[in-house]
Amino acid sequence: MSDKKFREPKITISKVYTRTGDEGETGLVGGQRVAKDHVRIEAYGDVDELNATIGGCREAIKDCISDHSELSEVSGILHRIQHELFNTGTILATMPEDITSDLPCIVEVDIQRLEDEMDRFNADLPTLHSFVLAGGSKANIWFHMARNICRRAERRSISLARECELDPLVIKYLNRLSDALFVFSRWVNHAIGCDEVTWDPNISKL
Repeated sequence: MSDKKFREPKITISKVYTRTGDEGETGLVGGQRVAKDHVRIEAYGDVDELNATIGGCREAIKDCISDHSELSEVSGILHRIQHELFNTGTILATMPEDITSDLPCIVEVDIQRLEDEMDRFNADLPTLHSFVLAGGSKANIWFHMARNICRRAERRSISLARECELDPLVIKYLNRLSDALFVFSRWVNHAIGCDEVTWDPNISKL
């Protein structure tokens, strides 16, 4: 676990609408105004969508935890990932010149921890001999939706990195996370005893 200490949020949300975005612009962490369809906004918007979908993954496995207690560990991992994604979004919502050492961000230990978890969960799974299709359980489908959104967030972040300086750990983290979500999608089916759905290129001929 990293010993780096991030600054606490300094926000007060007492009113939902502000009318400040009515002209198609929004504010960044440093106060700059940019168009709502700017690639930076698209990038952290995708991360926000991913965060919400991972919340859906947690809810999808909640009903199974009573019969499969091992799922509680995955739920805990997903909860941590939601916080890491908010840290990711903070970096994406901040111009390079406004980034400070105590700003929430992704650190190397976050990526290493994902890799360790992937290796550990993947060790329980049978070797794949075809590509996997989403299915087998509702939880599996939620994880695949999250994985797809994560890939989109990664692509948007790569586009942003072409335009300006971006911490490379953001892209690296999103890349690992999409892989982790794939492993979790398989592991959840395995844990609750549901068969995987694999691609058969000849099924359309039946």
